[in-house]
Amino acid sequence: MDNEAKITLGLLNMVHDNAQASQRSMADDLGIALGLANAYLKRCVKKGLIKISQAPANRYAYYLTPQGFSEKGRLTAEFLSQSLNLFRHARTQSATLFDQCQQNNWQRIVFFGASDLNEIFTLSARDYDVELLAVITHTPGVDEYAGLPATSDPTAIKDVDAVIICDITDPQGAFEEASHHYPQERILAPKFLGVVKNMSMSPDADEVVSS
Repeated sequence: MDNEAKITLGLLNMVHDNAQASQRSMADDLGIALGLANAYLKRCVKKGLIKISQAPANRYAYYLTPQGFSEKGRLTAEFLSQSLNLFRHARTQSATLFDQCQQNNWQRIVFFGASDLNEIFTLSARDYDVELLAVITHTPGVDEYAGLPATSDPTAIKDVDAVIICDITDPQGAFEEASHHYPQERILAPKFLGVVKNMSMSPDADEVVSS
């Protein structure tokens, strides 16, 4: 990932996490000059990735547009395609997800989406009292993935306690599809995928699906 893409992803992540963040705080967090942060923000606005609203005390609030969420997902997938980044993030957050499953007594789990995450999560699951049932994927001709049965039909898997999103190319799309088959409160995703339950632009409605 080149430096321009890293800065853009950093800005999109900061706007997603805190709509009230100032340009100076964004610049400081990214380690770049204030003028450069301003230029990147203007570029994101021009591309339709970020919208700006007036906030109290003559300040501004920044929100991701649906295109911004999509671009953030694409850049995150590009970043995570570097195996070391993927393993480090996934190994840490898989423990968080399985801890949540164990606390809720959710034992029968399916993975939604096929990627390198499945392999890492399968390894982590060995430390927990959970049963991995299957991988739900639309990849043609695949009937097994990461040592688990694979199917494109979510209704074929019975008595599912929880779903973990493993799609790194379109995690939001995977979440939306999974929501048609499972209760949203039972659908989990590692935080770094940036999946949200509500795509509304209201800042109070952007609820990240993670622990």
